[in-house]
Amino acid sequence: MIGDVISKLRREKGITKTELANQTDINIGHLTHIEKGERNPSHKALKSICNALNVPYQQLMYTYDKNLSDEQIEYGYIDHISYNKVPAISNFDDYINCPSDFSNASFAYKVPDSAMAPMIKEGSYAFIEINGLIDNRAIGLFKVNDQYVIRRLIYKNDTFILRADNKDFKDITINSRNQFQIIGRVYI
Repeated sequence: MIGDVISKLRREKGITKTELANQTDINIGHLTHIEKGERNPSHKALKSICNALNVPYQQLMYTYDKNLSDEQIEYGYIDHISYNKVPAISNFDDYINCPSDFSNASFAYKVPDSAMAPMIKEGSYAFIEINGLIDNRAIGLFKVNDQYVIRRLIYKNDTFILRADNKDFKDITINSRNQFQIIGRVYI
């Protein structure tokens, strides 16, 4: 996945592979292997690539050893991940213990509603892996039109649907009118 993100960023910024190779002192052949997902860059190379592309290193690190499924590629999953943003925290509650089986968690998010009850209770903490891949029907944290929601991600009819386990909450169908961003995978 990291190669897909690097390739996407490079193209969005109008930088050729040759230009990126020159800016980073990475052999163009090696860069091609990275973008095709055949090799992962070293941490030093990734930092150099991030500097050249002017994006935060840590955000790309979250995608380091992950591979998109065919279904995720088909649905344009990569177009909705955050690679150039970091969480802005307006209220820092505390540090809490992170269970060892959630070792990929980046932060804990206090659940604001009962949408995922009874599995995830309102006021409890969900552990979030930033840019963690969310398989079909798995739970994630999403930003939809400036609102953060924890829901199941459903791939259906060439679109994404965000579904609550609590039937009192309506499905959110993602379309071109929505501002939609995948924040990360939820561990509970």
